[in-house]
Amino acid sequence: MANAKEIKEAVKAKYTAVAESRNTGCGCGDGGCGCGGEAEGGSCCSGGVDPMQAAEMIGYNVEELEEIPQEAILGLGCGSPVGYVGLKAGETVLDLGSGGGIDVFLAAKKVGSKGRVYGVDMNEAMIRRAKEAAEEYGFENVEFRLGEIEQMPIDDGTIDAIISNCVINLSPDKPQVFREAHRVLKPGGRITVSDIVTEGRIPEEIRKDLDSWASCVSGALPQEEYLKDIEAAGFQKPKILKESFYDTSEYNIDFKVKSVTVEAYKS
Repeated sequence: MANAKEIKEAVKAKYTAVAESRNTGCGCGDGGCGCGGEAEGGSCCSGGVDPMQAAEMIGYNVEELEEIPQEAILGLGCGSPVGYVGLKAGETVLDLGSGGGIDVFLAAKKVGSKGRVYGVDMNEAMIRRAKEAAEEYGFENVEFRLGEIEQMPIDDGTIDAIISNCVINLSPDKPQVFREAHRVLKPGGRITVSDIVTEGRIPEEIRKDLDSWASCVSGALPQEEYLKDIEAAGFQKPKILKESFYDTSEYNIDFKVKSVTVEAYKS
């Protein structure tokens, strides 16, 4: 496996290019088009799909998307965690790897003026893009913070709900991400994430490929290991809310790659 520094640099480079481009790629894959929903059975790397269309393919509600800044819709992700987390007015929410802000803005609509939504991302270009959109469209209940999800710039026990979309698989230290998530949640708080997992272990030669890592393939864990990491961080037994297999050409021959949406509660 590539070392943590190399992985983070590769991920930053890929998503800086996305943030600074008006013609974004889509989906987790290398220029792909989503990793679930109607993309099931298709290619995650088909490309050429409009970001709004890509978002719809992985489960987003188009009517809700039309109510948020269009600059936030980059066509990235493998699910729609906001649709599963069951947000209530007044809640405090944290989005891990918030990118252009799509899930932050959707969550902000649901928690209302008495709620608050934080987005954390290690990519300066993404944070800048999201902040500009928030200011332009008058979203006063959101805040974007530059930082790593392995060391979240969030105080202990302050968050009601955590969401994340196709980001944790990019981390070289997933157990630490889940420990941090547990730390910042209030007692009884929940984490709802959409992410990429496998049903077999990815070969070491692929795990060394930085382009594949930045495209949400090389860093994917076997589903059983992913769920165990969540429990080991102190959460109650996680529950899979949705799963969708999809084709990733040669990657899917020996180990099945899929998108899962997972929920777990802090005691």
